[in-house]
Amino acid sequence: MANVTVVGAQWGDEGKGKIVDWLSNQADIVFRFQGGNNAGHTIVVNKKKIALSLIPSGIIRKNTISIIGNGVVVDPVALIDEIEKLKKIGLKITPKNLIVSENATIIFSFHRNIDKIREERKGPNKIGTTGRGIGPAYEDKVGRRAIRFGDLSNN
Repeated sequence: MANVTVVGAQWGDEGKGKIVDWLSNQADIVFRFQGGNNAGHTIVVNKKKIALSLIPSGIIRKNTISIIGNGVVVDPVALIDEIEKLKKIGLKITPKNLIVSENATIIFSFHRNIDKIREERKGPNKIGTTGRGIGPAYEDKVGRRAIRFGDLSNN
């Protein structure tokens, strides 16, 4: 397969996940380059629907590598939850088929707390955040103060 990029231009909910799922059947690598676990896509595996919001949908393909890139903000709890969901339906998730960039920013509980407190303070002017800490984590990334996966490695 030639290199293919799926880019959304509608601020989400355009069906990118379904397109990537369809294209991933022919892909060697499916790479998620930005975003967080604030939006999701539903895929069908072994006649079971599963919602993913962080792991690329290519993970369901036996010989496809899924990569979470350095532009993604990753909540480790959400990542582990998704991995467990996939394992429960019989998928094998290993470091060979799921790679997280060492430069991906980590979402911590304080990011979620900041997100929720800011939203509450806006009263009637709320923006409708998911409260998952995506915005505050990106603020830290852009401000060069984020903690990244590689920062936690002892290599």
